Amino acid sequence: MDFSQDNLKGFVLALLSSGFIGSSFIIKKKGLRRAAAASGVRAGVGGFAYLLEPLWWIGMITMIVGEIANFLAYAFAPAVLVTPLGALSIIVSAVLAHFMLNERLHKLGILGCVMCITGSIIVVIHAPQEHPITSVHEIWLMATQTSFLLYVASVIVLVFILVFHFAPQCGHTNVLVFTGICSLMGSLSVMSVKALGTSLKLTFEGTNQLIYPETWFFTLVVIICVVTQMNYLNKDDTYNYYFTTKFQALDTFNTAVVSPIYYVMFTSLTILASVIMFKDWDGEEGGSIASEICGFVVVISGTILLHATKDFERSQSFRGSYAPLSPTLSTGLCSGIGETMKLDEEDGEVSSEDICLRRQQP
Repeated sequence: MDFSQDNLKGFVLALLSSGFIGSSFIIKKKGLRRAAAASGVRAGVGGFAYLLEPLWWIGMITMIVGEIANFLAYAFAPAVLVTPLGALSIIVSAVLAHFMLNERLHKLGILGCVMCITGSIIVVIHAPQEHPITSVHEIWLMATQTSFLLYVASVIVLVFILVFHFAPQCGHTNVLVFTGICSLMGSLSVMSVKALGTSLKLTFEGTNQLIYPETWFFTLVVIICVVTQMNYLNKDDTYNYYFTTKFQALDTFNTAVVSPIYYVMFTSLTILASVIMFKDWDGEEGGSIASEICGFVVVISGTILLHATKDFERSQSFRGSYAPLSPTLSTGLCSGIGETMKLDEEDGEVSSEDICLRRQQP
């Protein structure tokens, strides 16, 4: 299949986003270590010396640039192409950590990286062409079609059930509750981010879309979805931290297990939502769709393998009863979704590979 200009732009932006976001964790980690060495107090136990460390701010700026690139990628390419490429940020982080932070990358971890790259190549080769969109009204018609409204209604019902029934009962003992809430909302946020990004792209091309209420409606949906995800990712012991005046470790679940679960749920739901709303697979041959699904499965397998071997290496390196604190959660638009949330390493002892995968989400 020919690779369209918009798909190429989205692909390049997605790669840049993964590069910036993956490297930002290494830069911030070095900044955190430098700040901890200077002040004697680590960020994970309440220190704020890292706020005076230029290297940490460079890492933050790098992450912001990566998030902006991710946002723009959704404006040019379908979510089916952009979202799975979010896994590449883990590879960037793992490889840089191996060479710059002397964090060992297990042989099976290297195999996981190769699988992620191979799967991503398959996804890119068989990615569908983006249907040309000339106005926000077209996007509104897509968003109000019966099939997508049924999907939105299903998501809202499931989120309410998870929030009001399951969260109070087993939210802190079942890893699927809060990750389910964030993944479901993340799929809607990516669709809204794509709609908003496309509207802004058309505006910069000379067709002003800011005068239409639909543009501002999608903006409102993005804000609601992102705030909901921030709330439940920060509440969720899955990611081991509340965002309060301090970063407090809660260590209920293993991040190395949760990150692949979140990635699989978020990416799968995002692709499903995009296929329903934007008709990404309409007109595609069965072989191309099957190849793209296979590529996605390979990326998932590589991600799980990379996280599993990372956790194996870390567990072997523990001394006595000491265990490193988990990373905090930084917020941002993604992947995503999705991409839109990522793990922020506020503890200098944490492996730099602990990244929440929502390329997310925007």
